Amino acid sequence: MSNANLYALLESGFPADRFSVAIQTPNKSYSWNDIETLSAQYANLLASFNLEAGARIAVQVEKSPEALMLYLAALRAGLVYLPLNTAYREAEVAYFLSDAEPSVVVYPQSSLPWMQALARDAGGARVLTLEEDGSGSLPAMAQSQARSFATVACGKDDLATILYTSGTTGRSKGAMLSHGNLAANAQTLKAYWGWRSDDVLLHMLPIFHVHGLFVASHGALLAGAKTIWLPKFQVEDTLRYLPECTVMMGVPTYYVRLLADERFTRPLCRNMRLFISGSAPLLTETFASFQQRTGHTILERYGMSETVMLTSNPYDESAGRRIGGTVGRALPGVEARVVDDANTVLGAGEIGNVQVRGPNVFAGYWRMPEKTREEFAPGGWFKTGDVGHWGAASSNDGEPTQDIPSDYLTIVGRSKDLIISGGFNVYPKEIEMIIDDMPGVAESAVIGVPHPDFGEAVVAVLVPRAGADIDVAALQSRLKTLIANFKVPKHIELIDQLPRNTMGKVQKNMLRDNYKSLWA
Repeated sequence: MSNANLYALLESGFPADRFSVAIQTPNKSYSWNDIETLSAQYANLLASFNLEAGARIAVQVEKSPEALMLYLAALRAGLVYLPLNTAYREAEVAYFLSDAEPSVVVYPQSSLPWMQALARDAGGARVLTLEEDGSGSLPAMAQSQARSFATVACGKDDLATILYTSGTTGRSKGAMLSHGNLAANAQTLKAYWGWRSDDVLLHMLPIFHVHGLFVASHGALLAGAKTIWLPKFQVEDTLRYLPECTVMMGVPTYYVRLLADERFTRPLCRNMRLFISGSAPLLTETFASFQQRTGHTILERYGMSETVMLTSNPYDESAGRRIGGTVGRALPGVEARVVDDANTVLGAGEIGNVQVRGPNVFAGYWRMPEKTREEFAPGGWFKTGDVGHWGAASSNDGEPTQDIPSDYLTIVGRSKDLIISGGFNVYPKEIEMIIDDMPGVAESAVIGVPHPDFGEAVVAVLVPRAGADIDVAALQSRLKTLIANFKVPKHIELIDQLPRNTMGKVQKNMLRDNYKSLWA
């Protein structure tokens, strides 16, 4: 039986010339041979600890090529990689360690005062350090290890990684992704996005998240493509390295900041073949402005921690156009549907709950069997928690509002963000898209807050453009001519910026908390 270990698949894409550059940082280059030997040394070190198969390796470190090698080493050794957001603080990490019970915890020296105590409380996990510059006790101990390692044989259903969700609506859940889940998605994206061995990926994303660790890194590794590896997004670095690259992945904020710099021009993108955006909604204005400035059309896609990528706008123009505001078609091998609360499948233009299934969909939540059962509908359909529709949304007279193919998905919000005001369902994204097109508005977030008469009242939080003077009363009046009155925000707040997490998603739970007492 062939080895289903994800590392074995990724390694199959490495080029014949193992001494060519695989990863280039501003200060150092790593060859494909370096990836093999360093990950082997790390895997040998982990194996020397005599850990049980499936033992968890919890990692909360700054981005570095060595951190990527550690991830690959965990795969090779048949262990489970548990990446933790570097923004998590002591109390949050304490929960993750107590829940996952890792055998090894890797962290930077700066976290030593509290991480050792947490590791001890979580069952006496072995503690190692890894710094952003590649130093630390982990690489130091690995130096004496053998430079080759026989990758452990795994089945496709064997657990590869646990990703904890943000926990904004309650206790964080650990999504369990198998070698087969990740391999299926990597192979699909390689073909669908046209990955080539001569591609050069500009990698500026964090690697504690699906986008940077799986979608970006797996893509380049499986294609045998070079990666320019930067610790984080900075406009200056992007302008410097873009001419050397062919592929860039980013969150919408990256593209907004590039467009704000007059040095970001069409000639700078002369070698690029693909810009990809995800992890948060891309404003249609950003989509159009980027197209006009660069001549490139951003490809927007849709995925989750529990599923990796699900849908994508087409890469191949002969297969269809990329449409701003949509997340495209279901990827090959992935099934997606939109249903009502009774799981009845809805037609094009009808808004409902997005459900998916396929080889990329996770097995469930770590040590939460009841929660896992709740999140799956009959037939193995995973309830994403997102609300959306196929094709163009229907207007009040039932006619489509735009020319969008019926197999393109548009996400209008999270089900937890649904507002029920006076018995009517209000989908925030619908209102946000209208407000974002208003003069003087940079972006908006629409939320529901408690109201004595309506149950929930619609509130819009707006960020004005620089120098803009927004007349709130006039904006409300204009909205009343465009949407049903029950959808019109009863209160509009102006703020300097929306609260976001590290992946650029607006933290609506914080906004709801901030404005929950408006009618109290």
